[in-house]
Amino acid sequence: MARVSRRQKAALVATAVVALVVSCSVAYRTAATQGDSAGGNASGNASTNTSTNTNTSGTGTAQNARVPVGSSTHYIESSGRERTFRLYRPAGLTGPAPLVVMLHGGYGSASQAEGDYGWDAEADSGHFLVAYPDGMDRAWNAGGGCCGTPGTSGIDDVAFITAVVAAVRGEADVDPARIYATGISNGGMLAYRLACDTRLFAAIGPDSATLQGSCDAPAAVSVIAIHGTADRYIPYDGGPGAGPGRVDGPAVPSVIADWRTVDHCRAPTQTASNTVTTSLATCPDGRAVELITIAGAGHQWPGSRPKPLIQRLLHLDPPSTALNATNVIWRFFAAHPAPANTAG
Repeated sequence: MARVSRRQKAALVATAVVALVVSCSVAYRTAATQGDSAGGNASGNASTNTSTNTNTSGTGTAQNARVPVGSSTHYIESSGRERTFRLYRPAGLTGPAPLVVMLHGGYGSASQAEGDYGWDAEADSGHFLVAYPDGMDRAWNAGGGCCGTPGTSGIDDVAFITAVVAAVRGEADVDPARIYATGISNGGMLAYRLACDTRLFAAIGPDSATLQGSCDAPAAVSVIAIHGTADRYIPYDGGPGAGPGRVDGPAVPSVIADWRTVDHCRAPTQTASNTVTTSLATCPDGRAVELITIAGAGHQWPGSRPKPLIQRLLHLDPPSTALNATNVIWRFFAAHPAPANTAG
């Protein structure tokens, strides 16, 4: 077999990156431009345009029927900018239904997150809606100057996600006690930020993420966090990470301990099985704070689709097979709605 020179290898990597970006962009733009548009209004400055759906059969309540079954692309205005999100509605959905907001990681997108992490299939079995917002320039402002263009230019992504939830509630029958946020990496950081700056969510589920910036008045929410001990980009024990972002944040166990204090939780109990260690604290009003640590796992979404070629060329960590993060997070969400006196 002929040897591949460094220059040839670099060219192959560049070609793979371009192909990946182009394929994601084409898939997203195709979804965003198909079909007819229908206007609608939500609260605040969140006006929404529904674009496309992959399947329009199914039943549900009259309000849920306004949202097409399958995936649809929506446009809203937030802070003077047109922003987009995808919305997945399972067939046969009856309301009021839970809503999960899934936040992609840095360099990701709504369509990439929808395709990679299995939330649509989980929604089919769990009977809930999933919103996939798009970050500006594939990043989110999670606080502390992180990350990318949104972080350096001060884009208000908290306002955007709040507007996304308002837009979905304007089009579908959403249970206000069962609104949740989850995300990976930069998206997980935004999930923490949402719990710091809003009172909208019953629970958050960050994966491979830490807190950025100050959190002076955090909400009392249930929290489930998943993190690998071998994460190079957002180190489990805190400090500056590798990669272009150089994310420098507190240790993940410290962030979780702070939320146990916020929620007035009891002392956590710890269990271990193979490479997975779970620390679970129960709290008043039915809340809980849980940290799942995966020994040896890197910066990834456990149980997601492996992509061996891309992982090899771009030196990405393979997804852990120790658990299915989507299923684990959803089961936690389903068990922890907001207390009756706080849902709004």
